[in-house]
Amino acid sequence: MLRWLKRIALVLGLLLGSITFIVWFLWIPSAQEPTYIFYEAWGEAGSNPGQFRDPTGIAVTADEVFVSDARNSRIQVFDHHGRFKHQITGRGLPAAELGRPMNLDIHRGELYVADYWNDRIQVYALDGTHRRNIGTNGSKPGQFNSPGGVAIDAQGELYVADFYNQRVQHLSAEGQFIEQWGITGAVGFGSGEFNYPTDVAIGLDGHIIVGDGYNDRIQVFDSAGSFVNKWGGPLAMNIFGPFPGWFATVTSVAVGPQGNIFVADFYNNRVQKFSAQGRFLTSFGSSGTGPGQFSYIMAVAVAPDGTVFATDLGNNRVLSFRPAAEHN
Repeated sequence: MLRWLKRIALVLGLLLGSITFIVWFLWIPSAQEPTYIFYEAWGEAGSNPGQFRDPTGIAVTADEVFVSDARNSRIQVFDHHGRFKHQITGRGLPAAELGRPMNLDIHRGELYVADYWNDRIQVYALDGTHRRNIGTNGSKPGQFNSPGGVAIDAQGELYVADFYNQRVQHLSAEGQFIEQWGITGAVGFGSGEFNYPTDVAIGLDGHIIVGDGYNDRIQVFDSAGSFVNKWGGPLAMNIFGPFPGWFATVTSVAVGPQGNIFVADFYNNRVQKFSAQGRFLTSFGSSGTGPGQFSYIMAVAVAPDGTVFATDLGNNRVLSFRPAAEHN
């Protein structure tokens, strides 16, 4: 009897070891590039210029950084070293006032803001002049229920992560509904379905990259709306974890100047970098309050020179990182 128990234990041990090896080999990739090095940080809790109350979205140009200061209901604008320049609030003009600004995008000299509380996309000139609004509250085509992110393609058309409506909407430059992915109001785990989508970015190849927030994955569609790819944990099927290439809630996606994809991995307190095809390249950041650490990373953006900027929600600050090669 003891001999049989030993044999069973041996077989189970070998089986468990084999499964562990297969999982590691298939779904826990190793880094293909050096990590990024922490460069600098700015910000603290408060409502004065340069202070934040829940920094969420971020977008960058060649010389400016735009930060959604969510609970202060404003966008703050800095140079690349954190020197405050001006702010955008829209106060005094109801059609332009910000509620809770979330993820951002910049296209042809205009700033697009996903205004979560006001259920609309707001568009400003980069100097803060209000240009127009897109969308109203609701679940019909062209309406939003707490939009979390927005991306603009080369033709000026919009893609909006419609958070509570569980869909991504594709709109014309004028805001007219074209199509959507996802079933309105229905959480889903299959390809083309969403579990609270948070952000959208446009790849250099024109593909639409979606942060499928609580499904802990990235989904990719081509410009015609067809599903292309997904990644994040085993089979990209809502399995979260701390391993390379896995996520614990995706809150932001950005495309770098070489077409690589950067993802804000919220509960893992890190940025993960992938090729345009979804191959894991590297990651950086950890949990804490020190240099290069996050207390819930919320958003990520990449400057034309490759510098990565990220909002640190719990620490009320912005962090920047540079590729390790620049520090050799």
